[in-house]
Amino acid sequence: MAHPALSYEPLTPTAYLDRAAAAHGDRIGVVDGPHRWTYAQLHERCTRLAGAVAPLACGRPVAVLAPNTHVLLEANFGVPWAGAPLVAINTRLSATEVRYLLEHSRAAVLIHDPSFDALVDTVFAGLDTPPHRIRAGAEYEALLTGAHPHHRTPEDERALLSINYTSGTTGRPKGVMYSHRGAYLQSVAMAGHTLLTPSAVHLWTLPMFHCNGWCFPWAVTAAAATHVCLPKLDPAEVWRLIREEGVTHLNGAPTVLTMIAYAREAAPLPAGHRVRVATGGAPPSPAILRRMSELGFEVTHLYGLTETYGPAMICDWRPEWDTLDADAQARMKARQGVGNMISCTARVIGDDGADVPADGRTTGQIALRGNNVMLGYLDDPEATAAAAPDGWFRTGDIGVVHPDGYVELRDRSKDVIISGGENIASVEVEQVIMDHPAVLEVAVIAVPDERWGEVPAAYVTVRDGASVTADELIEHVRGRLARFKAPKHVTFGDLPKTSTGKVQKYVLREQAWTGHDRRIQ
Repeated sequence: MAHPALSYEPLTPTAYLDRAAAAHGDRIGVVDGPHRWTYAQLHERCTRLAGAVAPLACGRPVAVLAPNTHVLLEANFGVPWAGAPLVAINTRLSATEVRYLLEHSRAAVLIHDPSFDALVDTVFAGLDTPPHRIRAGAEYEALLTGAHPHHRTPEDERALLSINYTSGTTGRPKGVMYSHRGAYLQSVAMAGHTLLTPSAVHLWTLPMFHCNGWCFPWAVTAAAATHVCLPKLDPAEVWRLIREEGVTHLNGAPTVLTMIAYAREAAPLPAGHRVRVATGGAPPSPAILRRMSELGFEVTHLYGLTETYGPAMICDWRPEWDTLDADAQARMKARQGVGNMISCTARVIGDDGADVPADGRTTGQIALRGNNVMLGYLDDPEATAAAAPDGWFRTGDIGVVHPDGYVELRDRSKDVIISGGENIASVEVEQVIMDHPAVLEVAVIAVPDERWGEVPAAYVTVRDGASVTADELIEHVRGRLARFKAPKHVTFGDLPKTSTGKVQKYVLREQAWTGHDRRIQ
């Protein structure tokens, strides 16, 4: 007897809001300053946003230039429901850079925060056919009020959901294409790994524009947890919201953790109040991990790239590590870990494409494959093919595999310092320097040297009220590592950073190598 075909629903992360509104519609879904919306209200607002932009976009991308406010959060649902890809723009880009992204993505609509009025004026002045402009605030609210709810789901779960641009440090930014399926699976992976539940309160310390906020706009919603928006990363405000809103979760780069941990307002949380933190962008030092633990934060290290929807590996904590001393636990937590539970498989491969032995010593390049690897680079098939020549995406990061299967990053391939024929991992030197009590942040790069070709140099930010000399730091490293790994030069001051908190080592390299024949890439 023939049976009718079972119904099939394409996977899309926007479905999480449908579920949250149906099952938790009366509970607070969003806190943004004085505004509080339930999940039912958030659902209504997002469907009206879809109804407003659908006839303007006609399937072309909708760009959003806004800090971590309800506007960008709503766009993660409303724009896909309009049948258009979302382009969330880095809020620290220049007018020239924003103009390039709008042109390259062929965006039909730009929604922007009023704080970017002057920037957008400059951007639009240089465009022959600027996108339709929507200003957040009264104009945005009037648009939603007058729109008819719209709710379009994709017919193909591998359809284009969003375009996220790389930093472009080695050339023009590349448009990384995300699919509905990839974001759906990444979101549920993030919800599971970070233990999000309906009682969770997630503080937006990670920019939502960065890899669609590691897919947490959808992950938090999947759990029907509460989003607490934070337009500006102010440590005092972070601590206020943690205490007053009962924050249980937040994400950010190690430099963000440093800002929180050493803020004037920092103090151990009361018994029973723990905050789960996911960190990525650089290996966290054992020192910052110890400090966060003392304050009541449980830090999990994640590893990933824009091309992998954010986190692709997680340093899953094992119960048997509970008996280790604090220093040993911190070293374990600083590793990059194992592949994402749902979305991704990780390998470390040698130049021959074979897996390196799991001995914790043999280095190779980290390669990834899975549902949360990008569809490709927008309009750049050559770069797409080069990034994954055999179906495995090459990250450009150098790592080892430990006997327990956990991967540990040794360096970015471009950050390996080769001094007198010896390889020096800048990450290793940085972690030793970070263990000095006077050091707040550090970046180690190769600088030119007449004798050795290049030598390590440290750029250090000192904690408020502390002091240390260059000679003291050099001797500190020599007491922990081989002497040739110690920095030959130490420069004190603030470090250049991206909007997501990553230290811009390429800026330091350009300064150090100007006028020299060889440039570190």
